[in-house]
Parts: sequence; structure tokens; C-alpha cells
Amino acid sequence: MFTGIIEGLGKITGIRSAGEGMRLALNADFSIEDSKIGDSIAVNGACLTAVTIEKSWFEVDVSPETLDKTTLKNIKIGQRVNIERALRLSDRLDGHLVSGHIDGTAQITHKNRQANAILVGFSVDQSLSRNMIAKGSVAIDGISLTINSCDQKNFEVSIIPHTADITTIGIKNVGDTVNIETDMIGKYVEKFLSNKNEADNNKNSKKPVDMEFLLKTGFI
Repeated sequence: MFTGIIEGLGKITGIRSAGEGMRLALNADFSIEDSKIGDSIAVNGACLTAVTIEKSWFEVDVSPETLDKTTLKNIKIGQRVNIERALRLSDRLDGHLVSGHIDGTAQITHKNRQANAILVGFSVDQSLSRNMIAKGSVAIDGISLTINSCDQKNFEVSIIPHTADITTIGIKNVGDTVNIETDMIGKYVEKFLSNKNEADNNKNSKKPVDMEFLLKTGFI
């Protein structure tokens, strides 16, 4: 579990195939010596397991499913990425609850400066936008952000200078693709409601116990 509050940046130093998956080597801009093999580390929002750790250098395995759902399939050596280690139960929850399980991707459509902030717009598939609401939370490349506005195909967020300085969102350009994780609570609510509606529909589709039913089934 993560918060979407990025600890720092890292750089991809090695890429090699591992069957249908991939192994990535990274150098973090900060020490991760207190982490251990098997710990979860979010790289651009994708929860990955550390398989090697040495000071600020570490390796992670990327599964075929993660490659399919995220931008990691197009990662390049030297590319800068956002890094966040897993949440401790004693930590402050400054962002929002982030699982590190990427739902899909979005493309940057515009970046406009407004006073001291940058408005960044994204085009997104309806399968993702259905779980977005204005003033709700979204994780973009692992960064916890608030949605300013949204519709079925687009949404917009506001980036303050501090976020632009310490994460990759500040160096992303129009046309770049980013990882998206929609709000976890919203997805659960949608699932519960869809299950309830399905159960109600099934219940309503059952034939009533009336005289016709009793005659056909031989009760009378």
C-alpha cells in the first residue's frame, strides 16, 4: 500500500528480459538501505518487488501483466522515474490510499501555466474515467493528485511548483503517456453497486408464484 507521496526520483540503469517479463535495475536519488529484498517499491506508480538492494541501487521484476497495463513496457535506460516505498502503518497518510496496481494509461493533451500552478490535461479511456469525479483523487505515475475537472474522455489536474520539481510530472511533455490508478474506494463502491443491481435484476426476472405457475408445476 502506498500514499502517492513520491519519496524521490530514480534512474533506469539496466533492462533485461525475463521470459515474457522484465527485470529493471534502478539508482534512486536517495538511500534505500533500510529496505530489504522482498519489499514493495512503486516505480511510476506500479507496485514492484525488490529482488536486489545495495545502498541506493536496486532491481525489480516486472510481470507480463504489469508490462501490458503500464508504460514500463516502453521504459528506456537513463529514463527518470518516480519512486515510493510501501507505507508504514505509523506513517502520515498525506496523499490517498494507492495500491500500486495500475488500471491503465492516459496521454497528456495540454500543459498550461496558471499563476504559480500548471494545469495538465489528459485524454483517458472511458473505462478509467467512469471512476473519476471532480475533486476526487487519482494517481498519475504514482503521484497523488486532485482532479480539477473530468468528463468521459478527459480530465485535468493542477500541479504546484513543489510537485513539478520533485516528480517526473514536471518534465513530461504533451503527447507523453502516463500510468493511471483511479481511486480505490470508488472502484469498490462501483463493484458493490453493480453486484447489487445484478442481484436485483436476477430477483426481478424470476417468475412469480401464481395460479399459472402452480398449475404448470403440478401443485394443483
